[in-house]
Amino acid sequence: MITKENNLYANQTRNDAIALPKTFISNVFSWMGIALAITAFVAWYFASNENLIRLLYSETGMTTLGWVVTFAPLGFVLLINMGFQRLSAQVLTLLFGVFAILIGMSLSFILLIYTSSSIFQTFAVTAGMFGIMAFVGYTTKTDLTKFGSILMMGLIGIILASIINWFLHSTQLEYIISFFGVLIFTGLTAYDVQKLKRIGASVDSGTETYRKLIIMGALTLYLDFINLFLFLLRFLGNRK
Repeated sequence: MITKENNLYANQTRNDAIALPKTFISNVFSWMGIALAITAFVAWYFASNENLIRLLYSETGMTTLGWVVTFAPLGFVLLINMGFQRLSAQVLTLLFGVFAILIGMSLSFILLIYTSSSIFQTFAVTAGMFGIMAFVGYTTKTDLTKFGSILMMGLIGIILASIINWFLHSTQLEYIISFFGVLIFTGLTAYDVQKLKRIGASVDSGTETYRKLIIMGALTLYLDFINLFLFLLRFLGNRK
């Protein structure tokens, strides 16, 4: 027999099932936003300071420090992912912050190449596309797991194509890579948000693992946003 207490318990269970992933996703987006703000500030600060920018780029090309800053973020991503079990949430947060600083340093060159108006325009378009796909990923009832697997295969493809184009310097291939890059990271945004929603519903809040997963989720969406922005910039950016 269904009693009033049963109904109250069922309602509370449904409310918890909704609130837990919502709070988790909210925290993920908060940390992602903080990281993006750090990256934007560092990029602007380096681009506006001639002495700092010369530490990364010289008249003959990229300096040794510039190359280190360019490839160091990859090491940080590997360190964060491989150290998830061993490192504390505080250490992961610190590494995420340093990672955002390094990305800001490496992206400072775009402020020297592209006009400010086109950068702001591209950022606005990126934010709009990212927001729409994040909403789709959070609200859709469709399981995007298989879709995500296809996107990951496509991501591997554009990484390999980018490495090849590093030697070919083909403008046409670069635009093709950028086109597919926009499609892939637009789709990955929806897929990753849905995945994070499921994680938020399955992990206990307030635990060390919960705090770690928030940082990992923020890193994932941060990378989706940054890559989508960079690929769109190749289409929407106006050079100085």
